[in-house]
Amino acid sequence: MAIDSPAGQEAAVDPVLETFHPVIRNWFASRFAGPTEPQVAGWPVIAAGNPTLIAAPTGSGKTLTAFLSCINRLLISALEGNLAEETRVVYLSPLRALSNDMHRNLEEPLAEITALAQAEGIDIPHLRVGLRTGDTTPSQRASLVRKPPHILVTTPESLYLMLTAGKARETLRQVDTVIVDEIHALVRDKRGSHLALSLERLEHISERPIQRIGLSATQRPMSRIAKFLVGHWPEAEMSNEPSEQVELEHSESVLISDPFNHEEEILPEGYCEIINVGHSRELDLGIETPSSELNAVCMHEQWEEVHERLVELINSHRSTLLFVNTRRMAERLTHQLTELLGEEVVGSHHGSLSGKLRLETERKLKEGHLKAVVATASLELGLDIGYIDLVIQIGSPRAISTFLQRIGRSGHSLGLIPKGRLFALTRDELMECMGVIRAVKSGRLDVLPMPEYPLDVLAQQVVAEVAAEEWNTEELYQLCKRAYPYRNLPRKEFDRTIEYLSEGVSQNSLRSLRYLHHDQVQSKLRARKGARISATTNAGAIPEVASYRVVLDPEQTVVGTV
Repeated sequence: MAIDSPAGQEAAVDPVLETFHPVIRNWFASRFAGPTEPQVAGWPVIAAGNPTLIAAPTGSGKTLTAFLSCINRLLISALEGNLAEETRVVYLSPLRALSNDMHRNLEEPLAEITALAQAEGIDIPHLRVGLRTGDTTPSQRASLVRKPPHILVTTPESLYLMLTAGKARETLRQVDTVIVDEIHALVRDKRGSHLALSLERLEHISERPIQRIGLSATQRPMSRIAKFLVGHWPEAEMSNEPSEQVELEHSESVLISDPFNHEEEILPEGYCEIINVGHSRELDLGIETPSSELNAVCMHEQWEEVHERLVELINSHRSTLLFVNTRRMAERLTHQLTELLGEEVVGSHHGSLSGKLRLETERKLKEGHLKAVVATASLELGLDIGYIDLVIQIGSPRAISTFLQRIGRSGHSLGLIPKGRLFALTRDELMECMGVIRAVKSGRLDVLPMPEYPLDVLAQQVVAEVAAEEWNTEELYQLCKRAYPYRNLPRKEFDRTIEYLSEGVSQNSLRSLRYLHHDQVQSKLRARKGARISATTNAGAIPEVASYRVVLDPEQTVVGTV
């Protein structure tokens, strides 16, 4: 987008932007009519250096709230001559697609800000963005080590690998800001537990205090997500008394509670600033069913009725996103819609597809070449996929927050009304769909679960960290307990894990299954040969399944995996 602010002239902007450099202020004024509610509330808090959790609906500008503050900080450091070739900001997202999209979306504003600064006679080095995900090539990863970017866009699993690899670990020692996007999608399972330990490992090696910024859809309870983000403070006393509804103040530490939620906790002052814009939003929702009577299962004839109705809805809208709950269903429905609508206007998007095909689908959708895309959770989060005017959920979404997140992909801009339709395929699904719609209209949210100190994740992270450096047993135990899911980790369970990793399942265990050497006299842990390789080749908490590459013959194009 062209920058049309005259050189040297500062655009008139909201007073909340006064903490930003004039170049940033002029750029923002040239791009946006004004700051959104999360930005008005969040920028002063982030500028103060406090841990911050921003909860707001999709499309409300919360990602820019975090990034613009970081860009401003980097710009000021560069002008003061304090910005070296070092990674200062780490952005984490649960999806590779979201990381790829964020990398692209960051390059444009950074280039525009640099151009605007040069037009005003301000010479600043270009702020560089680097991307590391499972799709990143070995040469690109090596380049990130040789010349660390100022902003690193990555996933939880790739961060774990960088913390474990020797040279990549060194590039993270100057990190002072971590942004965890869509944090609610991580808290609920072992991926979140894995990330929580990685964040504490990053905090341990960084030579700077790290500000943690979380971006979330509104969940229940928000205080739990805040504690997950910041980590466990043993000295901080948490109150279990229900919080009262308070009006949002930009300069105070407050806790916004859900009126239907009695599980929020009052957080200690300075622990984490919660900016909760709320999840209430005008929605256009409806439930669709086959014309014939529903049964315990969806019959073949009923699927034909569903397909006919889907074609009607797709043809009456510009661009439609269809969510299903399994990859198998995504491929099946894509095939059926392709037969009815044509191959050129229907796409598929899920985790088993190769990165090249996923990016191609995202590009076509954003450019308006596709009328419909069938996706799993791979397009559920805040990915910029262009204009969507209808979202269809096939079957029960299984959670209120999941439904709100997916429906929010339509009308993904300020002032637009998200439109969604739920297709109930069985009697049970109809009851669930009715319950979801009723909960949304009454403003209710389901309680967010969180695993309690999963030991398999602990074992993986312990091997990875000891492979990176030698540790005192007690100090490593305390580091693990600072991760919120491990705040209640009994010392007995930690010692049993260490014993398993150093001695194996039994005294007759193969030496290759012993990853650590435990000096019990000196309370020291160090890695055995091959520990680092084992930690890096078995990374993450995503369940492992047997997979096979599908290659298109004779083009030899990798379609994906099954």
